[in-house]
Amino acid sequence: MRAGFRMILESAGDISVVGEASTGVEAVAAASALRPDVICMDVQMPDMDGVEATRRIARDPSVEAAVVVVTTFDRDDYLFDALAAGASGFLLKNAGPEELIAAVRVAAAGDALLAPEVTRRVIARFAAAPPDRERTAGGREAGNAPTPGPPVVLSRGGGVPTVELTEREGEVLHLVAQAMSNAEIAQRLYIGEATVKTHVSNVLQKLGARDRVAAVVYAHRHGLV
Repeated sequence: MRAGFRMILESAGDISVVGEASTGVEAVAAASALRPDVICMDVQMPDMDGVEATRRIARDPSVEAAVVVVTTFDRDDYLFDALAAGASGFLLKNAGPEELIAAVRVAAAGDALLAPEVTRRVIARFAAAPPDRERTAGGREAGNAPTPGPPVVLSRGGGVPTVELTEREGEVLHLVAQAMSNAEIAQRLYIGEATVKTHVSNVLQKLGARDRVAAVVYAHRHGLV
């Protein structure tokens, strides 16, 4: 399987496969040593499963790789556990070669990776369970009926500082939560794609979100869309 993935990815021309690992332990070590941009992670592996390996990689400040979970099993527990561990996307092994190449490119660009049907499952799961002590700006419990339009201020309550977004950052987050790419957001807001990337980066930093997937979950849990 890994040999097939390597052949597909290297055929793209703009992707270099810098390493392989056959176990979760090897994957964690390789991520630290090779510092790749993207990691295609299996779920079921010897020694340490892919979810735990993803969790350890995400916690390593020296590794900035986006982890794309590629598995044979379309199971919600694998999906949610992987995303909670810090994965940036989820892809099934029966995806075509073009989809695998596109997934790596999208992850490397920092864009959302989940297919629409998967995104709906993620949103339904995470939005149904409001985070402890977190409320929206109006004091409404997170997870209740969403408020139309992107708010500018998000108050977490419970002594946690307020998260303040500019009006434009709120608009960008609103569109990110609808699974729009940077190019689509730029077209919608009539601004440059580089400007969109700056706004997305600022939003992720302010929310303390690792990537766009985490920002989407945050947006839905706090009634942004």
